Amino acid sequence: MLRMRVCGCVIALWSSCFVLLAVAQVLIPSEVNALRAVKNRLSDPRKHLTNWNNGDPCKSHWTGVFCFNTVGADGYLHLEELQLLNMNLSGSLAPELGQLSHLLILDFMWNELSGTIPKEIGNMTSLKLLLLSGNKLSGSLPDELGYLSKLNRLQVDQNYMSGPIPKSFVNLVNVKHLHMNNNSFSGQIPSELSKVPTLLHLLFDNNNLSGYLPPELSNLPNLRIIQFDNNNFMGNEIPASYGNLSQLAKISLRNCSLQGEIPDFSRIPSLSYLDLSWNRLSGSIPSHRLSHNMTTIDLSDNQLNGSIPESFSDLPSLQKLSLENNLLTGSVPAIWWKISFSTKARLKLDLRNNSLSNISGELNPPANVTLRLEGNPICKNASIQNVGQFCRSEAGGDGIPDSSTNSTQTMTCPSQACPTDNFYEYVPSSPVPCFCASPIIVEYRLKSPSFSYFPPYIQKFEMYFTRSLDLSLYQLSIDSIFWQEGPRLQMHLKLFPMFINPHSNTFNFSEVHRIRGILTSWELPPTDFFGPYELLNFTLLGPYSNMIIGPRRMGIRKGILAAIITGAVASFVILSATVMLLITRCSRHRDRPPSRRHSSSKITMKIDGVKAFTFKEMTLATRNFDSSTQLGRGGYGKVYRGILSDDTIVAIKRAEEGSLQGEKEFLTEIELLSRLHHRNLVSLVGYCDEEGEQMLVYEFMPNGTLRDWLCGMKFPTFPVS
Repeated sequence: MLRMRVCGCVIALWSSCFVLLAVAQVLIPSEVNALRAVKNRLSDPRKHLTNWNNGDPCKSHWTGVFCFNTVGADGYLHLEELQLLNMNLSGSLAPELGQLSHLLILDFMWNELSGTIPKEIGNMTSLKLLLLSGNKLSGSLPDELGYLSKLNRLQVDQNYMSGPIPKSFVNLVNVKHLHMNNNSFSGQIPSELSKVPTLLHLLFDNNNLSGYLPPELSNLPNLRIIQFDNNNFMGNEIPASYGNLSQLAKISLRNCSLQGEIPDFSRIPSLSYLDLSWNRLSGSIPSHRLSHNMTTIDLSDNQLNGSIPESFSDLPSLQKLSLENNLLTGSVPAIWWKISFSTKARLKLDLRNNSLSNISGELNPPANVTLRLEGNPICKNASIQNVGQFCRSEAGGDGIPDSSTNSTQTMTCPSQACPTDNFYEYVPSSPVPCFCASPIIVEYRLKSPSFSYFPPYIQKFEMYFTRSLDLSLYQLSIDSIFWQEGPRLQMHLKLFPMFINPHSNTFNFSEVHRIRGILTSWELPPTDFFGPYELLNFTLLGPYSNMIIGPRRMGIRKGILAAIITGAVASFVILSATVMLLITRCSRHRDRPPSRRHSSSKITMKIDGVKAFTFKEMTLATRNFDSSTQLGRGGYGKVYRGILSDDTIVAIKRAEEGSLQGEKEFLTEIELLSRLHHRNLVSLVGYCDEEGEQMLVYEFMPNGTLRDWLCGMKFPTFPVS
């Protein structure tokens, strides 16, 4: 009988080893059912979600489904991200999305979804990014969205949504970005938004908002962008308190039916962009000098009078000054005199249709300045030399091109050496001539840039973008750019792999996954000048076309895999030898009658090198088993990192109620474990058998467990082959 028990233990131990290698944790069934409900509401003409019918979402790498790497307290995996960007999906959003209470990112951008936003999304209390831009969603925003207290970014722009902005948004205490532009939202902008101190960007342009501009918004300490263009604040003024927004980089209130005078914005040190055009503003232009960072001032199509401030001549970064269609008088200041133009710089001065009659100084702007004066009395002053060339209706266009393409000089390279039919091409800025590689294509858009002309800032953007993605500068090529209504700047970017040798012409899986993860999680560091960005598409062609972007950090490098196999073989040999020793010893003593060492219910034992700890010592070592000290969880129970009274760091394995043994069996297990000694196995330090608890105390392994290596919890993602 004893031999059978030992054999049973042997089988159990060996099975545990193989289970460790083969077991895979699964997604909680309620979230699996929620995903199926989501799919049932969608039409998927391009078959992106075909694999949503196969197996477990986490194990089978369902398209767009990303799971946490560790199980929750309930013993199951949970969804971390649902990313279905630009998949041509139609249909509607399922209310069952509200069951994904652990989800951090919900991304349905740039699809064809219709219907309303389910109020059940308010149950997704862990959500940080809610991204629904570029669909056909309608109806109003549910008040329940105010329950999303961890939300960082809400993007519902470019839909057909209507109704008011919910006052419940005051409860979004962590939100930084409210992007609601290009919808049909109506009513008053809630003054309650001023109580959300984290707000950075308010993009409400192209809606039907009305009422007044809340002066309370000036209380927002971190506000960087106000973009309310094309709304209807009929008869209301711009609050003078907006001049106190010390962190503001951009304010754009174009075509809002505003009246009154222009506030003094000279106290805002970082202001770069001011657009108050197409309103009914009157009075004179404030004379105080604006920030040195100013690139754009557009006050056109108002009822402004008085003269053009001389302080406009002291703005070294100015690219655009539009004052046309006003009632301005006096002289034209030679604004270009104090500006040091680089070869890439441009300045557009549009002063048409005013009452300007003279020029301060000579009328001889440099070639990269576009000046338009038609419709002013100065054009009839024949005594001013060269004035005629600036008074023609075609005088230089607007001076700022709408689009451009990569002008990198073409290298002289053999065409046959780079197979363009498989989406390979020569890297334009490669440090090694004629390096042929396959790029990742990224469609990228700046939603609210603080400039009007991009070329002077291309290098600055390239450095910002590559540094944010941990790439070298030559790995980025801006293939083309074009301005869109807004204005917004769309870019077609190509990302090339690093040159290591002539054959390193593709990114590996982990690099593709890393780059995509940064872009889709909005982890690029914020920049006021370039403003908020959006990812329109992340295209994998050619050698990347069959790449499955699965859960993060799940890959294993070849070296790690070899180490795991070696360790597993060694452990198997040691385990086999130990088992044979146990069988031999049990055979020798199989005829001995069992006996109790103590008659009391509390059994004790003394083993050299193994200490009996009190429950109090275990509690102190783990800060009362605080969740922050938990290392993992297994079939036996939870494992905690503990610090003993002598500062020794240990791993404490605490049995759960369903795993408790009889005291004698527990102490017998301790005795067996104390005899296992090998440099590849952690040693048993002690145990605790008090207050109904059973705990084993081991040496602490700072580099993690075999399971960690197998499941990719401690290492970055790399392909096996």
